[in-house]
Amino acid sequence: MADILGVVFRRFAPGTGTSDLVFPSRVEGNTLVLGDVNIRRSVLFLSAVTAASDLGLKVLFFTQTPFQSLPVSVRDSVPGLKLDSLKNVKFVYVKTLEELVEDVASLHELASDAASPPSLIIVDGLERYLQGPLQDDPGPVARVAALLHDTAAFLTQILQNRADGQGLCRVMLSFQSECEGSRDSEVPDLLLSVLDRYLQVRCTFEEMAGQNEWQVYLSDTSPSSAHQGQQWHVGLQAGGVLEFRPVIGEEQQILDQRDKSKQGNESK
Repeated sequence: MADILGVVFRRFAPGTGTSDLVFPSRVEGNTLVLGDVNIRRSVLFLSAVTAASDLGLKVLFFTQTPFQSLPVSVRDSVPGLKLDSLKNVKFVYVKTLEELVEDVASLHELASDAASPPSLIIVDGLERYLQGPLQDDPGPVARVAALLHDTAAFLTQILQNRADGQGLCRVMLSFQSECEGSRDSEVPDLLLSVLDRYLQVRCTFEEMAGQNEWQVYLSDTSPSSAHQGQQWHVGLQAGGVLEFRPVIGEEQQILDQRDKSKQGNESK
């Protein structure tokens, strides 16, 4: 399974550097990020940093909340990083769902623009655009997800035409899977199934109580995929540094058994 988050996790794993980082070559690699708001926002920012600073790619970052400064976890994880080094990242602050849709749709105008299109489109916190009657409605979710998917495919075609077939555009979208105040317990699952239709990689952060640590599950949501999921461990170290390491061997088996036990208890 190839996705941009796999590159980010390896980038910030102990004992690794930036020399071997390569943007994944898989065309269908759009990613859905689920979990705690703070950790997922830090990971989105780290993804933008990695793509822009280490891979030299253009990034478009949509968010409702302006970044007044670098997140502490990002600043400490990348010593010496300054906002000037993020010149390849364009932050777009949009307040409403309609503004988000209009801005994403306007990217199709880049076909006639000499400027290079973005290679990574990030949407921070889709649930913030789905307040009130939109909260439980799968229609707007499908509309945004389909537009992002089609826009990435369109920009990929432009990039490949300009880069001898080597260019790609990906989407990374974060979403709060537990919709507070939802009238129907099945609504969150319905919304996630809609997002999975257009975002082929799901990344779920599961917090380990009171430890500033998370288990991360990377899974391929494509119906035809034969790829197995991956598990990573993320820890917030002293000083605010985020450290990623893959879960392998016996530790993987222990976690798998723990998950099976948890699912069994929930089904009772």
